[in-house]
Amino acid sequence: MQPIHSIQVLRALAAFMVAIHHVQPDAAMLAARAGLSFSRSDLLPWMAGVDIFFVVSGFIMVHASQDLFGRAGGGSAFLKRRLARIVPLYWAMTTLFLLVGLAVPAVLNSGAPNLAQILGSYLFWPVVSTQGLVQPVYSLGWTLNYEMLFYVLFAAGLALPRRWALPAIAAVLALLVAGERLAGPLPLPLSFWGQPIVLEFAAGMGIAVLRQKGFRLHGALRVAVAAAGVGVLIVAAQMPGTDGPWSSVLWRGGAAVLLMLAAGCGREGIVPVWPVRALAAVGDASYALYLVHPFVIRGLREVALRAGLYAPLPYIVLALTASVVAALLLYRFFEKPATRLVRSWLGG
Repeated sequence: MQPIHSIQVLRALAAFMVAIHHVQPDAAMLAARAGLSFSRSDLLPWMAGVDIFFVVSGFIMVHASQDLFGRAGGGSAFLKRRLARIVPLYWAMTTLFLLVGLAVPAVLNSGAPNLAQILGSYLFWPVVSTQGLVQPVYSLGWTLNYEMLFYVLFAAGLALPRRWALPAIAAVLALLVAGERLAGPLPLPLSFWGQPIVLEFAAGMGIAVLRQKGFRLHGALRVAVAAAGVGVLIVAAQMPGTDGPWSSVLWRGGAAVLLMLAAGCGREGIVPVWPVRALAAVGDASYALYLVHPFVIRGLREVALRAGLYAPLPYIVLALTASVVAALLLYRFFEKPATRLVRSWLGG
């Protein structure tokens, strides 16, 4: 199935937003070291990139799995595809994080993980870290723990006819959230799986259904919907109290839904101009960008400290540019070959 370029662009922007969020504390540290001023940009709630990723994920799973609903072995085939796509790069980055953390613990500002946290990290199972947080060894993997929950539920739902599968998956997600809301705090992993953010997967599935039923946004209306999504994010960045579990889903998740509607329900058959193709290429590597950017940002920060280069803005530009380049190379020379290899092993 051919990718939808506008969705790839949205994925690129989502990963870049997360990178912007993470580069700013390091830039502030460099500036402070030299007594320079630095004001972080809060134009957008940058971690809303995660909310965009979750809505996009719900959409893509439905859009790319149309031939698997109700098919014998459909759930198994789906899981093999997702494991081949997600596991190699995440395991590689987790292993790299552990090795760097053992060699230079101060660089990553991470406490030594225990065995349970290490095993939970590789198995996508929510565990409490030695710092008292529910997160894996490589902390960015918290989002992948949610993704894996969604994949397992989606694989189970594929055993049903499509008219029942998606409502059933959405209902299970809603029940997890309702259980934590009404009877919580529940023990792990239910308390983790029961966070409202999982409802964003259901929202993405709903948008995919709208697209399949022929819903389209054209011209000025599509631009207006996208602009409304950006506007909601700008308002959310300025309003206090929009980063709680429910308010975050309302504001950031709501904005992600608007952006996904604009990206996923546009006209087809339009040849994208080169800037769109370039951003779509970064979108192809968005998973690599999401996972590799902390290494690049922190590595360049250490280089800048040792070289006495403390100017924050050049550092931000260089770190973000280098993160994109690293992601493209990682996607081309590791992620794609590793995905093909694991697929061949799994027979997917």
